[in-house]
Amino acid sequence: MAEQLPDKARLIDVVLDESIGRSTPDIEHERAVAIFDLIEENSFGPVGHDGGPFKLKLSLAESRLVFAISDEADRPVVTHILSLTPFRRIVKDYFLICESYYEAIRTATPSQIEAIDMGRRGVHNDGSQTLMDRLAGKIDMDFDTARRLFTLVCVLHWRG
Repeated sequence: MAEQLPDKARLIDVVLDESIGRSTPDIEHERAVAIFDLIEENSFGPVGHDGGPFKLKLSLAESRLVFAISDEADRPVVTHILSLTPFRRIVKDYFLICESYYEAIRTATPSQIEAIDMGRRGVHNDGSQTLMDRLAGKIDMDFDTARRLFTLVCVLHWRG
């Protein structure tokens, strides 16, 4: 899939619509970092569209994440709407294990921290694969891009 994408099949901009809402400065910082990481390195292209690079505007509509994809000149390419329901458990599990990880950093042994971190990465990988599966046939991306997008989905849920 992603190996077959043209070099231009990538995101050059990601914008969060006002429907996402704003949060604390710490969460806004995490969102900005997630967007920066995603733009910095990605492989992303709507299925059946040979153009690119692309811009992505994310918004929320009735517990759904809206992916509005446009080209470099801001001409609409396609919009996909993704239910967030399949992500609720994964995001909740991810936040719980992250809390355990940050607590372990203060009190646990290095081997305990490593074990929790492996679990954290495993849950993150599950969420990334779920995202790829839900967007299959709509958006081609590699696993690393799915990981970065899943990180962004998580920080969109993070309320502090």
